[in-house]
Amino acid sequence: MRMRAALPALAGAAVLTGTLLSSPAEAAGGVVIHHVWFDSPGPDDRSNRSLNAEWVQIRNTGRSAVALKGWVLKDASNHRYTFKDVRIGAGKYMKIRTGKGTDTASDKFQNRRAYVWNNTSDTATLTRAGGSKVDSCSWTTRDPSDKYC
Repeated sequence: MRMRAALPALAGAAVLTGTLLSSPAEAAGGVVIHHVWFDSPGPDDRSNRSLNAEWVQIRNTGRSAVALKGWVLKDASNHRYTFKDVRIGAGKYMKIRTGKGTDTASDKFQNRRAYVWNNTSDTATLTRAGGSKVDSCSWTTRDPSDKYC
């Protein structure tokens, strides 16, 4: 009789423990920083083409779309890009480019006139609208011009 009473409690504890120990990305529907191109090819001439060759790519590894409204992508110096009312589909990728352009489902633009991501070392951090960290990716001069996270 005691064993039957203990089984539901153990099952509940296992579910609770699994929920508490899941990674932030899993809790956020699987949104992760996938790839960062921090040193755009060619000379750093601040042209829009060069600025847009600097980007952060996020990926939704989850099975459903995730609303990103109010989420923030920032660097170590707190240059911030706040997502508008946008969703990333299940299994989809999205690039956040530094320069100017017209947003599409797969490309968002920060509309900046200067580079954000430092070539020597930096950290890209993705947070929810409330400020809780979802994921981050760091690099140093050991990384050539981009990094898969």
